[in-house]
Amino acid sequence: MGTTAIRIKDIAAKANVSVGTVDRVLHNRGRVSEPVRQRVLQMMQELAYEPNLLARTLGTNSTHRVAVLQPDHTLDPYWQAPWEGIEQAARELKPYGVSLTRYPYDLHQVDSFLEQANRATLSEPDGILVAPLFYQESLALFTRWQQQHIPYVLFNTYIEEASPLSYVGQDSYQSGLLAGKLVQFAQPAGATFLIVHIAEDIANSRHITQKEKGFREYFAQLAHNSRPSELREQPYTIRCLELPPPTDPAFARRLTQLLDEEGTQLRGMFVSTSKAYEVAPYLQAYQREEIRLVGYDLLEQNIHFLREGVIHFLINQNPKQQGYRGVFTLADQLIFKKQVSPLSYLPLDIITQENLQYYLDK
Repeated sequence: MGTTAIRIKDIAAKANVSVGTVDRVLHNRGRVSEPVRQRVLQMMQELAYEPNLLARTLGTNSTHRVAVLQPDHTLDPYWQAPWEGIEQAARELKPYGVSLTRYPYDLHQVDSFLEQANRATLSEPDGILVAPLFYQESLALFTRWQQQHIPYVLFNTYIEEASPLSYVGQDSYQSGLLAGKLVQFAQPAGATFLIVHIAEDIANSRHITQKEKGFREYFAQLAHNSRPSELREQPYTIRCLELPPPTDPAFARRLTQLLDEEGTQLRGMFVSTSKAYEVAPYLQAYQREEIRLVGYDLLEQNIHFLREGVIHFLINQNPKQQGYRGVFTLADQLIFKKQVSPLSYLPLDIITQENLQYYLDK
């Protein structure tokens, strides 16, 4: 039939049954014999029939309430992108009866997270999309949601102990491995590399610990695959530097002290979040072009220093897609009754000066 839309009456004619019988099969209601049901389903498949989900949803006059629990995008620029993705998904799903309520929390205040999580839970939503940055507190929430039979989707941070409907985001461990390779590639033997955490509660941030684990594992694998003589003579040194918020005077003091004390052995720095732009001005001021700086995300400030050649690589975490796909994953379950994958990993995009423009165009 070309591009002509297939109608229920077309299926009925092909299967030699009434329109009412096709309707009962489509909506799984009423009595239909198994041979007739199978014949209708076969005709639907042969004709490539796709039900009008929008019309079906409008016909039920139902509302699906989704709660979104993520850091306040006005307090940290990284969270603007997932916020935009969530809003885009909400607009597209509005005709299907999706009502979305946001519960923004301060990513540096566990009490803020708990307060907003409690508000979201008490609203009795049909589903929850959450960025669970506080590991311990999130575990208790997951138990509560399971007891109340509220499906939830994780994004940004994967927690193994959870039983979500799905996780949407990057494989943090694998991105740490990638960062290790980007920092080390073509660097001299015996070099020192730093893992830099900025304003993070490491013990309670699973996505950060997984990145560090992956980074260290890359060098462990490298050492394991090296000849014994090479390893004994000039092994790489991996160190971790935990810095306070950039507004704290100790941030500048500790970073400048490090650059004063470290000689030419320091050849790479891996910033575990989107804040590589906070470190870049110090490397620029010290004219340490030989230090390879690797970080995350296409924030405006990071893009500036990537173009300047101070940041060498950015790993794009696709934050907008995380928010967008997270909402649609819940919709697939709640509205469209689709099978949802428990893990939806997004690609590890390596951004350089040379390919930056193509990502900005997207």
